[in-house]
Amino acid sequence: MRGHLHVEDRGGVRILTIDRPESRNALNGPLRSALRAALTDADRNDAVRALVLTGSDPVFSAGVDFKDLEPEPGETDGPLAATVAAVLRSIRTPVICAINGACVSGALEIALSCSFIVASDRARFADTHALLGVVPTWGMTALLPRAVGVRKAREMSITGAFVDASEALRLGLVNHVVAHHELMSVAVGLAIAVPQTATIAEVLGLYARGEDLSLAGALTAEAAHSVGRSYDLAALTAAGHATAARNRS
Repeated sequence: MRGHLHVEDRGGVRILTIDRPESRNALNGPLRSALRAALTDADRNDAVRALVLTGSDPVFSAGVDFKDLEPEPGETDGPLAATVAAVLRSIRTPVICAINGACVSGALEIALSCSFIVASDRARFADTHALLGVVPTWGMTALLPRAVGVRKAREMSITGAFVDASEALRLGLVNHVVAHHELMSVAVGLAIAVPQTATIAEVLGLYARGEDLSLAGALTAEAAHSVGRSYDLAALTAAGHATAARNRS
């Protein structure tokens, strides 16, 4: 355990659990530092195929702890700030966000920065920055409209209204909604399904690069990425047979 962050390994899956229930899992400075360090450490560890990020019940996180806004070493107010959300977007280890309850403001920016999201049927999402008279700085205005569309994003940010799990699924904010007691088993199961190959980092990198390009630019970037690459036909055939066998089981 690192402060209020639990770290657990299950095979090649590392589970990070925010555990500060007395403050609704709000992210104070030491917890933000612990999260950034844990994410970076996992990304450098070849034995970690995927990460699952969650919170201790009954909430995922209330966001940044406004009673503790002093920046930690490495955090700045600039566009390249080493925030938790920025670190999540920079690493190439897949991160599955398992939302177990309320996910608010800075916590929503963190969730949006993960590879994808699995939500409990108790999950709720809101952006309350404007209600508090605060302008988001961790990526909300860039990430939320890409997830739910700009009109719904404006509504969420201006009103601060909560979106429940079923609506989040309909909007495309989350990938799956599951019964609360199944959340971790489903999230870990998805993480285990991630193949432990260098290709995963390349694919995630192409997706990240494509977000800033036109369709034509993204297609060109993908094609250029593999120019001159050769493949081991025997290895490809073996991998294909293994995948087919797994899908039949």
